[in-house]
Amino acid sequence: MKKINLKNQFTIKGIAAPSGLLYTQKVLFIISDCSGFLYQYDLEKEVLLKFPLVKDAKENTAKSEKLDLESITQHGNQLLMLGSGSTPKRNTMFTLHLENDTLQSQDLSALYQKLRQVGSLSEQELNIEGAIYAHNTMLLFQRGNSKNGKNGIFIIPNQQEEALQFIPVALPTLDDVETTFTDAILVGETIYFLASAEKTDSTYEDGVVLGSILGIMHAPTFEIIEVHLIAEDQKFEGITCYNETASEIEFLLCEDNDTESIEANIYKLTVLK
Repeated sequence: MKKINLKNQFTIKGIAAPSGLLYTQKVLFIISDCSGFLYQYDLEKEVLLKFPLVKDAKENTAKSEKLDLESITQHGNQLLMLGSGSTPKRNTMFTLHLENDTLQSQDLSALYQKLRQVGSLSEQELNIEGAIYAHNTMLLFQRGNSKNGKNGIFIIPNQQEEALQFIPVALPTLDDVETTFTDAILVGETIYFLASAEKTDSTYEDGVVLGSILGIMHAPTFEIIEVHLIAEDQKFEGITCYNETASEIEFLLCEDNDTESIEANIYKLTVLK
């Protein structure tokens, strides 16, 4: 088993309910499941900038109206940010070009309906919480935290709907509650994923958090190699690669504490190879 170490690295004031993050070019990009902004935090200058994704963007959008951005990944010079699909209001993907700040949006309603069909999910069960774009393939991580929900990975080669696949994934339990995907990242041929256990039968309502795990998965086969308990009462929702050496990998994680606090706690997770 690999050795791991988790510590609270810093706090960013001005962000509520962080749900995903991506580190690139010495900048940490952060999405929030209740906000209409993309946040850009310069780690060296400790400066936070906000990029509105929609007209009249709000910091705290009403739950029934929020975009519920849960996934952020990078494809070349573009950031891709996806809504969870758990309600009709949450079906948008935003694309931001990092060189010229061009922002585009795309309605994923048709794709998400296809995901439900391929995964045999009801209208309420779809809940995309993580995304990886690599080798001309998009991997979307389904969080199965509804009553009959399924954890799994949707495979979208070249983003062509007709080639969709759904791979069910059985995850460990905490206090007899199955953990569910909250984010994932690809490093080489290895997927590092976060999952948490939450006492809820809904993709919409939050529940009591029972803990979070870090999972290590062989990317070509989706076989889980190792699992580590990283918290007993915290829900980690975002992971990004911060630094890699011959002996270790450092990740940054964000925590969603399901409160109205306007600050983001960022943690550093070190995994020894």
